Order: sequence, then C-alpha cells, then structure tokens
Amino acid sequence: MSGPAPDNGAGTADGEGWDPGAPGVLRLPSGRLVRGRGLRRPLPGGPAPTYGLYLLGKRPPEVPWASDWLRWPDFRLPSSRSEAWRLLAESWERAAYGRVEVACGGGRGRTGTALACLAVLDGVPRERAVAYVRAHYDRHAVETPWQRRYVRTFTAPAS
Repeated sequence: MSGPAPDNGAGTADGEGWDPGAPGVLRLPSGRLVRGRGLRRPLPGGPAPTYGLYLLGKRPPEVPWASDWLRWPDFRLPSSRSEAWRLLAESWERAAYGRVEVACGGGRGRTGTALACLAVLDGVPRERAVAYVRAHYDRHAVETPWQRRYVRTFTAPAS
C-alpha cells in the first residue's frame, strides 16, 4: 500500500487526531491510530471520526462523516471477501491522515477481526495479528475460531 505518511490524524481539517490513550484506540506498528468500538454503546467523547467502517448484518444508521458499510453478520465472516479487502485497505489508507473508526454491534468479534486485518496490512504477520489486537485493543477481540482463521488467511483477492 502507498499513501501519505502517517500523521495520526493530525492532517485532518480540524488538526486533531485520535488521543492514543483513549478507549478503543489501537496504535498500529506504523503509528497509525484506529478506533474500534461497539455501536450499542454511546458515541465516545472527543472528536468525531473522519471516516467509519461499519460491520453489520444490516445497513447502519446514517452518520455525519464519510462511512461505508460492510455486510458482516454477527459471529460470522464478511459476506464478500473482495469487498472486505477493498474496504479494509481503504480504512488502513485513510488512517494515515484521518480519524478512522471501525465498529460493529459489540466492538469485539467483527471489530477485532477487522482491526487484526488492518494490523496485517500494517505489517504484522498474519499468524500474530490476533495476539497483537488482543494485547493492544481488547483481550477478548476476535471471538470465533473462523474469525481467527479469516485473519490467518487474510490476503488480497485474486484479480
């Protein structure tokens, strides 16, 4: 992947990035910051995302920032592997210069799986990405065996 050098969101229009110590904020090895959260909880304080990727079985409510929806039923895997790759790669790119939020209903299974995939895109070996997210985001992230397997096999789709 190529793109602007990471500035942790400092290049946003308001000049404010994620607070690295805020709940749900994951620092990737490159320095990019991504916030994971559960949509069943209130929106955290602080700046709003500049982009959100929402991992749900049905279309999420509208938000006032740029966003995409990836159809991903609870406790399952994304409905489209190629669409998941495209949207996760876009989220990783956007995290170099904006406040990216990745969220599902509870903020652990699907969100943790997506964050582990972002870690892979950021250079974490696939076999260590789940452990990385559990150590730096939520120790219960990536809830099912098939979600763990998805991360271990996360690669660009054949063209």
